[in-house]
Order: sequence, then C-alpha cells, then structure tokens
Amino acid sequence: MAKLNQSQVYLLYGVEPYLIQENKDKIIKQALKKEDREFNVSQYDLEEIPVEDVVTDAETFPFLGDGKVVIAASPVFLKAKPDKLSFEHDVDTLLKYIQNPAEYTTLILIAPYEKLDERKKLFKELKKHGEIIHCEPVKEWNMDKWISSLARDLHITVPEDIYELFTQEIGANLMALRNEMEKLALYVGEGGVVTKEVAEQLLSHSAEASGLKLVDAVMERDLGKAIRIYKDLEKVNEEPIALTALLSSQFRIINQAKVLKQKGYAQNQMKTYIKAHPYVIKMALKRERFFTNQELNQIMNELAETDYNLKQGKMEKALAFEMLLYRLIHIKQQAADTKATI
Repeated sequence: MAKLNQSQVYLLYGVEPYLIQENKDKIIKQALKKEDREFNVSQYDLEEIPVEDVVTDAETFPFLGDGKVVIAASPVFLKAKPDKLSFEHDVDTLLKYIQNPAEYTTLILIAPYEKLDERKKLFKELKKHGEIIHCEPVKEWNMDKWISSLARDLHITVPEDIYELFTQEIGANLMALRNEMEKLALYVGEGGVVTKEVAEQLLSHSAEASGLKLVDAVMERDLGKAIRIYKDLEKVNEEPIALTALLSSQFRIINQAKVLKQKGYAQNQMKTYIKAHPYVIKMALKRERFFTNQELNQIMNELAETDYNLKQGKMEKALAFEMLLYRLIHIKQQAADTKATI
C-alpha cells in the first residue's frame, strides 16, 4: 500500500472493504500513539447521527493525550442521489470544518460506495483541503502481487505456480484472501511453505471455482473426481439446477472463446463479444484447446436436456446431475477412443 500523506481530514471511498480497513488502521497508527488509541478514537454512523454532531466531537479537545481520531461512516450526502433519512445533515457545518480543521483531530469519512458525486462542493473541498483515497476493487490480474505481499507480511512462502489456484478459489476479494492466507499461515507456521496440496485442502471453495473443477474433471475424463466435487457442493446445499446452469455458463464461454479464436480474435478483442470478465475469458482459453467443436456442441446439448428434465421434475435431481456428469465424460472418452483407433 502506498504511503499516506499527512492530513487532518481523509475520505476513504470505494467498495473494497479490505483496503478501507487497511487505510483506516494505517491513518489511526499514524495519528495516535499506541497508548492513546483505546480512548481517543470515536466512530459514528451518518445514517443514524447528524454530521454536525460529528463536527462537534472533532472540535472538542481530546480527553487524554495530544490528539484524537473521529471516524464517520456512510456520508450519504456525497452520493449523487443521497438516501432518504429521518433527519437532515447540516452539510455546511462539515464544509466549514474541512476548510479549517482542528489541528488535534484526524477526521476520517468512510464512504463504502462505488461512485460519489465529484461535482459537489463538499467533494471539491475535501480534495482541496484533505486526502481522498479510492479503495476500488482489485482486478484478478493484479491478485498475484497481493498474494506475494500478504505472504511476506505473514512470513510464509506461496510458490508462484499455485497463485492461480488462489484466484480461482477466492476471486478478487482481498478481505477473503487475507482471511484465507492467515488460515494457511496458522497451518504451516512462520517460515512455512504452502504446497498445492495444503492450499487445495484448506482454501474455502466457491461455487464458481467448483464449476471450473467440474469442467476440468470432464476434460480429464475423471468421473470419480467429478462426483467427489459434486458431493462436496451438495454438502453446502448447492442445487443440481444451479450447478447445471453454472456448468452451462462455463462451457458456453469456452465454446465462444474457441469459435472466436478460430476466427482469429485475440483475447483482449473477445470481451466485446463474450459478456464475461477478462479473467474468465483467460480461463476459458486455457481449456478450449482440450475440446473439439463437436464435443462442445454435444456437451451443450446434454446440458440443455438435463436443465429441461430437472425443471420439469422428470428425474430425481441428484441422480439426474450424476448422470449428466457421466454423459459429459463419456463424450470425452468416446472422442479419445476414436482418436486412439485412427
């Protein structure tokens, strides 16, 4: 994380909770001595408390120590369309305070919103007199540096060849990544190495990641693996209808990526035609070469038929999904057998 500029007023905004928390902690450590942090940090919710009460606290001398930190979350008045509250904020009071803040107070405004109205006078004054920190979500392709950074902080080693496993399981969620990394650090101990086996065993699994694992099990013609993945998903109440839709989505993107690749499109050009995240397209391109066009068409037909049968209640759901996995793998096995006899 970049070094923070010294300021009396900060605005943290964005929808990445990990970065908001990290920056907030860093500002507090920068503003207060360790012994003052317990008594000289106050927090307010601006959906419940008027902002003029926050300003009054900010202007009041600290009870103990040389300084204080005042944190005010959810400043709805910074949004283009503020939420309706049971009271009105006196924004002018805050505006005057920002222009001349108390030297003994560090005020932190936390706006967990994707966008703010930067045309508002208040935002412009915050930019002029304070420090604005945009806590935007990290991109999948930047996750490698976060994995490396967190591994250093936790004094563990994560080999680069399993970074993709973390991104596949966790996505671009820094808070979840931090939690998972702390869990792994506790398991391997300081100076320990996180192996692929340990990561696969301990990382929390998302349905999307499991969908890709099911695709890989089909690709590898491993029915046992596919059934084990399904049984794990069944334990966390994932429904066969939802899993069929998830598999359909995965194979549809793989099919689209294959067709576009055959037409000469580069990966960065495909996002215009495939309505999916660039990382998802990247994963699809890694898998499309293991399937022929004919196999993908057969697979899509099987998925459509199973989806219809499940929604019509024509088969017991768990059995229908297991039979689907069998038929998808049989498609791959038939192709392999045909190739072997040629």
